[in-house]
Amino acid sequence: MTIDANQKITVLLVDDHPMVQDGLTACLSYYDDIEIVDVCTNGKDALDKALSLRPDVILMDVSMPTMNGIDATEIITDKIPGTKILIFSMHESSEFVTSSIQAGAAGYISKDTTSEEVYFAIKAIAEGKTHFSSSVARALIDNPIRPENEKLTTREQVILTWIAKGLSSKEVARKLNISYRTVEAHRRNIRTKLNIESFAELVRYAVNHGLVDS
Repeated sequence: MTIDANQKITVLLVDDHPMVQDGLTACLSYYDDIEIVDVCTNGKDALDKALSLRPDVILMDVSMPTMNGIDATEIITDKIPGTKILIFSMHESSEFVTSSIQAGAAGYISKDTTSEEVYFAIKAIAEGKTHFSSSVARALIDNPIRPENEKLTTREQVILTWIAKGLSSKEVARKLNISYRTVEAHRRNIRTKLNIESFAELVRYAVNHGLVDS
């Protein structure tokens, strides 16, 4: 995406802590080329607002109620590819970072970072680049991981998690704000990839690979 020199970058803030929201709003208000279009406290609301506002960038927390930031990132980047996601989190482990990248995030910065880095990270991903805090980059270098459930995409893992918890395809579709047909297509893909037919085997796979608790 190319941002015109005179065009403001529209940003949606997503974090369930009011103090974080206030701090981000205050620090970003100093920059004339940034416009905060709205704030919300969970991934479900972020999806709804993203669909209506179509912001250039979403500054997204990870751990939130209703829908976490990683699940929201995957759905938003699928539905609105023009909107870029910048993860803003206290979690710096390679597992969180890798899951975020797989979900489609264009960058990942730590909540310990400076307001200047937040600004430059927003600018970078709005221009189609990537940005990672130095501590986040080190975590990936020091602890490269290869997910055990690498056969499945992040979206398939999310859907399998809900299926294993006993939700029907219609219920999963409502939770993820996607169509029933899309969920059914993912279910077929999951069964084909894993060569699994029965519900009990799907649950066993989900438990063994840490997608749901035993």
